[in-house]
Amino acid sequence: MDIRYSANQKDFKRYTTDEMRSEFLIQNLYVPNEVVSVYSHVDRMVTLGCMPTTEVVSIDKGLDVWANFGTHYFLERREIGIFNIGGSGSITADGVTYKLGYKDCLYITKGTKEVLFASDDAEKPAKFYMVSAPAHCSYETKLLTLADAAKRPLGSMETSNKRVINQFIHPSVLKTCQLSMGMTVLEPGSVWNTMPAHTHERRMEVYMYFEVPEDNVVFHMMGEGNETRHIVMHNEEAVISPSWSIHAGAGTSNYTFIWAMGGENMEFDDMDVIKTTDLK
Repeated sequence: MDIRYSANQKDFKRYTTDEMRSEFLIQNLYVPNEVVSVYSHVDRMVTLGCMPTTEVVSIDKGLDVWANFGTHYFLERREIGIFNIGGSGSITADGVTYKLGYKDCLYITKGTKEVLFASDDAEKPAKFYMVSAPAHCSYETKLLTLADAAKRPLGSMETSNKRVINQFIHPSVLKTCQLSMGMTVLEPGSVWNTMPAHTHERRMEVYMYFEVPEDNVVFHMMGEGNETRHIVMHNEEAVISPSWSIHAGAGTSNYTFIWAMGGENMEFDDMDVIKTTDLK
């Protein structure tokens, strides 16, 4: 497990490009038959990836749960949201099997002891992208498809940010302790996300970009609004955004990203907006 400690905005101003990428960028999430995990001390969120090919893979594989979490199994005091961004596959949670196609989502509640990942076809493996947050009580494990998500169209072609926010793990769809997750899809010709830029003083966020066409990138914007930086991101990479940082970006093409939030509340519109003309 890769452990990332909290960084503050004052030190961030002095980071080099390599230091910024080392602190916040998450790469190489999908290794055959392994669980890749990054533990962030920002709200104790864990970002994971699993690409089962020839094996059924347990979520505990390589985590050293007791050493890293002080629990007997990973979800003893946690909840988790999982998206499949690869081929068809399945997740078995305490003996119940859920089939996940492309862009399907599974929420697994606190207290689930066994979680197993499998792909239907080793040549076209599932890619399970996951974010886990601490949880204080149990709700309902639930499979969600794109049709189940609450949809919020935003932006316009004139401002190059026409997009649809699909809210999957969200209070309007199902109950969770603190985790919220969704998927934002940009239309062809649109490249900007999360404009106007804002911060969440009461929450952190993780973005994972995918459907980034070959030979294209996304410039993910970070930092305080009056002193921004960027990280150049490739397909299927994620980035940690602390509460003091903006989280916006522009690609050299349209793309899709999965966002995950955790913190003091789950009010989607609880944000401190910064005027675009005030960014520096």
